[in-house]
Amino acid sequence: MQEWLWATAADLGRRIDLGEIDPVDLCEMYLTAIAAHPMRDRIYARVTVGRARSEAAAASVRAKAGQRLSPLDGVPISWKDLFDTAGVATEAGTKLMTGRVPTTDAEVLCRATGMGLVCLGKTHMSEIAFSGLGYNPMTATPPCVNDPNAVPGGSSSGAAASVAFGLAAAAVGSDTGGSVRVPSVWNDLVGLKTTFGRLPVKGSVALCTEFDTVGPLCRSVEDAALMLAALDGGQSADLKGTSLIGMRFAALKSVVMNDVADASMAGYTSALAKLEAAGADIVFLEVPALERAFAISLPLYTADAYANWRDLVEGDPDKMYPQILQRVRGGKDVLAHDYLSLWAELRNIRVVYAEATVGFDAVLCPGAANMPPNLKRLVTDTDYYIKENLLTLRNTRVANLMGLASLALPTGVPSVGIMLNVAAGRDEGLLRIGAAVEATLSSTTT
Repeated sequence: MQEWLWATAADLGRRIDLGEIDPVDLCEMYLTAIAAHPMRDRIYARVTVGRARSEAAAASVRAKAGQRLSPLDGVPISWKDLFDTAGVATEAGTKLMTGRVPTTDAEVLCRATGMGLVCLGKTHMSEIAFSGLGYNPMTATPPCVNDPNAVPGGSSSGAAASVAFGLAAAAVGSDTGGSVRVPSVWNDLVGLKTTFGRLPVKGSVALCTEFDTVGPLCRSVEDAALMLAALDGGQSADLKGTSLIGMRFAALKSVVMNDVADASMAGYTSALAKLEAAGADIVFLEVPALERAFAISLPLYTADAYANWRDLVEGDPDKMYPQILQRVRGGKDVLAHDYLSLWAELRNIRVVYAEATVGFDAVLCPGAANMPPNLKRLVTDTDYYIKENLLTLRNTRVANLMGLASLALPTGVPSVGIMLNVAAGRDEGLLRIGAAVEATLSSTTT
């Protein structure tokens, strides 16, 4: 039974369907593992034991009656602590929200529950989701599965750790600038940034209203497809028959290839070679307009964040980690006419990007430019913290700024991933491409 903790969510669902696993037993296995884990308090902010057992019992009854609600009915997952849970605190990784207890579930949680998924609890995160590192001195800093001395990536840090350490079959996080994909890369998971607006954010604590998206962190592309369907309340993408033969990829050079760590570069280059060997055509592509998009992006983020957090932040600023406080307050003096004109310019750049990439099945780049930074140095070296945080979120932010759907996949090199970006609305097509890339990289990894 111990192997259940490391199975994909899809495999667990199939075994429940076959009667080989009872959802009650599966839930208890996860709850026992969480309770016994030495780092549980760094991963889970709260474990919803009663809810999990109740939902698992209901899933067990449905399974025995042949009335399962979805392929993941009865599968236990975790939720980032910015998704509201009725009667259970949702605090977004900040002391500014200590004791905040919603009366209703977030809309995506309602949907997932309606599809039979079992809620194990709420996972720790970067404070108010405004850091890609996963370091949170105000609540907890989850571990990185590949380096005990490093941060796990954020802001969906505990979400990634819950899956990577065998304490959830999958997790739900949010992605505003890379917060699903960075921790997925650094913990060797699959992370899906959905198209903006594809999944509802109602009932989740906002960071940046114009950039926030919801997405799963998983062990496989199949899991990501099933999780998207569960969160969307629909059918999963058909991943059968995928192949790289005849696919045409752009390997992006603008912005994303600057200052890439040696290990990240080696893993990415190796992955590209494997994709070419499997039949994909790869063209290196420059999109110079991206430089301008990044140059104007900071006030778009900070003004949005300050609009959402101003009252809480200014009501008690001493409760915030100074680095996060400084980032939020960066939006305080952004003028309305500047904000609107910058958004107009960004939309024009999105058109330029779309025209440059229209002939490709997906655009590729390294999942993260850097490797997981050292935790102790982040604590003691302010310049290192700022540099690594900006570098961490750089490659992932291409998709957020350009309004794309994005998928991060492991390359087989620890904490090194490859990212696939496609046009908005092509989430299911992205998952099909991702399944072919995953099969190629996993079959050639030794």
